Amino acid sequence: MAGKSSVERFRETELATEIEFLLARARNLGIIHANEALADLGLRARSYVVLSLAVSGLQPTQRELADFVNLDASQIVAIVDDLERQRLVVRQPAPHDRRTNVIIATDEGHSRYTAARKVTSRAERESLSELSQHEQDMLRELLTRVVF
Repeated sequence: MAGKSSVERFRETELATEIEFLLARARNLGIIHANEALADLGLRARSYVVLSLAVSGLQPTQRELADFVNLDASQIVAIVDDLERQRLVVRQPAPHDRRTNVIIATDEGHSRYTAARKVTSRAERESLSELSQHEQDMLRELLTRVVF
């Protein structure tokens, strides 16, 4: 065992065969990598997700964002507040219910998202560099089936 890193040692455990653990570890590593890549743009993984959905044209409500990202509503409020301070999004009354706000990307939000998407694409390529393109496509398809 001498000379092996803890990651290499732990790879040999039963835990390392459990899909839920592997997904959680991949998620954590991906978030760390994304946060590092997005830092120069004033974003983090969570704010990137909210900005991405605001840019989508779907006009998500804060409740929808909280449900989709599996965060407490107060966490989404804080993320949207930060994006608003950066002038990347605005809250507007929902067309179907004026008591509810939808999150809309500003022009600056669209520009920042475009830059962030390039950064996250590069980070993803680096994170998945051990996989062939076919394997990456398969992973994306399988994960899509799991989460939707």
